[in-house]
Amino acid sequence: MLPADWTPHRRDDGELLGWIRPEGDDWVAVDLLGHEASTPVEWLEAEAALEANGLAWLAEVWVLDMPEGDAWRVKLVEVTPGRVGAAGRIVVQTDDFGAIDVPVTRFELEWPAPPTLRRREPGEPTSTPFG
Repeated sequence: MLPADWTPHRRDDGELLGWIRPEGDDWVAVDLLGHEASTPVEWLEAEAALEANGLAWLAEVWVLDMPEGDAWRVKLVEVTPGRVGAAGRIVVQTDDFGAIDVPVTRFELEWPAPPTLRRREPGEPTSTPFG
C-alpha cells in the first residue's frame, strides 16, 4: 500500500523512478520495490539517488529465497506498487535464460518487496526448480 505522504519522482519522459518520503526534516528516496534508496538527505539528493539508480536494475537477475532453503534465480515480471490505500504486487518468474522452451514458475509477492526477494550477488550460487 502506497503511503499518502510519498511523492512520486519521474524521469523526464514521465517514467516513474520511485518516491521521496519525509523523514523528520529530511527526505528518503524509495525505489520501485518499496526499498529505501538513500539515507535521510536533502530533497535534491533524494532525487539524485533515484535518478542514479534508473530502471536498468529491474532487468537484472534476482534471487528468491525459498522456504526450503534454496535460492532460485528469478526475473521481475511485474512491479505494481498499488495506489494510496490499495495493495500492490510484485510478480517474479524463474529465470528462463532467454529460452522459449524452458518451463517457468511464477510467484506473486506483496509490495513492498519482501526480504526473500533480493539482488543476486556476483558469483552467488543459485538454482531453478529444474536444476
